[in-house]
Amino acid sequence: MRIWDVNPGYLNRQSLLGEHRELHAIVSIIKNKKTGYSRHPETLRWQGFGWALSQRHRLLAAEMNLRGFTDRSPVLIKTQPQKWPQVFVDSPTSQFSILEKKYVSKEQGRIPLPRNVQALWAQHQYSVMARDDAEYKYIGGWVAARKSGKGIEDIYPELVSLLRCPPAEGNLKKTIQHMWGYVFSFASIPGKAIKRKTSRNLLKEIQSLVFLYNIVYLKESTALGELPAWMRATKT
Repeated sequence: MRIWDVNPGYLNRQSLLGEHRELHAIVSIIKNKKTGYSRHPETLRWQGFGWALSQRHRLLAAEMNLRGFTDRSPVLIKTQPQKWPQVFVDSPTSQFSILEKKYVSKEQGRIPLPRNVQALWAQHQYSVMARDDAEYKYIGGWVAARKSGKGIEDIYPELVSLLRCPPAEGNLKKTIQHMWGYVFSFASIPGKAIKRKTSRNLLKEIQSLVFLYNIVYLKESTALGELPAWMRATKT
């Protein structure tokens, strides 16, 4: 039994659907006070964090939607809004190593497991842009300079923490516009019509174009899957 802390985009189809099933199992154990697996470390760390479980479920459902699956089983427990567990069964960085071993000679996730900090940042930068301008500039600066000596294990916990925060509305709109810059040349929608689209609908258009034209840079972005989950949660 495992609830991953890495972005669902890193999970292959089997792991993604497997986590979805196990999250519902944990919700059932907590809500119905079942004894089976009630002392499992994964169950224990989510006790009292209903809102976080619900949000993790939205993230899984958003990623499933990208891959052609439809989720019809919302999680509606809301204890401790905006709070996430502060403990991990395995550290987020260790989870990359676990997945790497798990996926040897197997299907990979939508996002390839990062080989270095530059790849990790390229995958996460739009998600960070949607949260915090200062963090975006700071992290992007030292990654670009390549002089910090920091590796994935140094920066990934901070990225996990940042991506647990809701995007700021202004930053979210700006980020989606940046993403649109990668796909607008493929679009057949007039500029005036684009301006009338909501952020949610524009992001849907971006998703469609990314997969239709195999725009790899955005296809391997965490933002492509996770931002819609937050938009549903915040009614953006």
